Order: sequence, then structure tokens, then C-alpha cells
Amino acid sequence: MKIIVCIKQVPDTSEVKIDPETNTIIREGVSSIINPFDKHALEAGLQLKEKYGGQVCVVTMGPPQAEAALREALGMGADEAVLLSDRALAGSDTWATSRTLAAAIRKLEPVDLILCGKQAIDGDTAQVGPEVGEILGVAQVAYVRKITPEEGESRKVKVERMLEDGYELIELELPALLTVVKEANEPRHASLKGVLKAKKARIPVWGINELGLSPDQVGLSGSPTQVIKVFTPSREGTSEILEGELEEVVNQLVGKLKEQGLLTHSV
Repeated sequence: MKIIVCIKQVPDTSEVKIDPETNTIIREGVSSIINPFDKHALEAGLQLKEKYGGQVCVVTMGPPQAEAALREALGMGADEAVLLSDRALAGSDTWATSRTLAAAIRKLEPVDLILCGKQAIDGDTAQVGPEVGEILGVAQVAYVRKITPEEGESRKVKVERMLEDGYELIELELPALLTVVKEANEPRHASLKGVLKAKKARIPVWGINELGLSPDQVGLSGSPTQVIKVFTPSREGTSEILEGELEEVVNQLVGKLKEQGLLTHSV
């Protein structure tokens, strides 16, 4: 079984900064981590490899420093890693990002299973995984907490899709794309042997030329959505503390609600 895990290097949530001109996240010089949900997807892939055999390849799109996230994934047990990095990719929205990841996955075919975290903590859209599946034209299930391939020569997999009040049991044909929730597992730490191996690993870097994409398909030019404004929601208003005996305070409150037109009947 060949498993592709899509991961993303995200800014530490305590240090997110926005470029006021482009309204995009500033990544240079900011402490970064592997998106936590993606670690659960990677752990799911590693467990499948250990139980059923196969290979796990990790893919990420980002600036050159995203290589650090790939080496961490290799240290955890991934077999291969590919970095998608090109200046033309800067400013990509979820659709342009998905198009880029899909192009890389096609280049890595044949592929049996594609795993993604349910969402990234910097954007929180939960769009990239399903969009990659749509572009590739493969079956997909989101919010997966358990994955069980069928035994033998079957090209099917059973998954448990988490719901608010339970779960759905779904069977689908491979190849397929799944987005994984944190309830699926507890990600392992990189081993010393894995870290040493990861340091020596060669990680290929693919740009839009290697992926067969044009500049107008990616980056800001290839993004149908753009961030126009970033701001912190605020609500202006005044408050007043009513004092006195309970009955007196209630009467004051009723009177003020009537003045504001918020109460039309007597209590």
C-alpha cells in the first residue's frame, strides 16, 4: 500500500502575524510547527504501514524552511518526503494549494491512500483535503477516526467517520482520500535513529515546472478567493450596574428594557 500524507508547516499559534499589505500570514522569522492535525494523519499512515506493509510519502507545500517539517516527519517514520516550493506558489488560497498538491500526487502515482489532517490551525477552513480529492477524482471521507483496509486482494477500505453523536461506518474503493481527526490516535515522537536518518535524507524540491503547472494556476493569480481585510472583531457598548433591593433592581431593569424597545409586556 502506497500512502501519501499531506502536511503543512504552520506558525506557532502564539506568534501568528499578518502582512498588512497582502493580508497573508508572515512565515519568515516566525516559529513554525507541523500542523497538529496533520500529525494524526501521519500517525494513521505509519500505523497502516506497520500493520499491512507499504510505504509512506510525506508532501508539503511551502517556503524552503518547510523542509524542517518534512525531516521531522521522516524522523517519525515516513519513508520519503517531497517539498513543493516555488516563488510562484506564494499567496495561494486553498484551491490553488489543492491544485498544487494534486499535481504532486499525480506525479507520485500509483497511490492507494491519501491522508490529510482535518484542517490547518492557521486557516481553519478544512477545505484543502476535500478539494484535493475532488481534483483527483477519488472517493473521499472527512473526519475519519479509524481506518481498516479489507484483507486479501480487495481494493476497499472501511472507515469510521466521526459525528457529533456517534459515527458512520463507510466502505469505499481505493484510491481514496481521508481527512483524519485527533481522536484517531496519539502521534508518536521521532526516534533517535529516525532523526539521524532524516538528517541524511535527500528531499527533492518540485516547482511549478516539475509539476506541470503554469503561473496563472497557482499563487495569487490562480486563487479565486483572496483575503481583503484582516481584523479583530470588536463590539462597542456601555454597561451599567444596578444597585438596590431585588425588587427595586428588577423594576429598574424592566424600565430600561422598555426604553430600549426590548420589552413590550409587563413582567
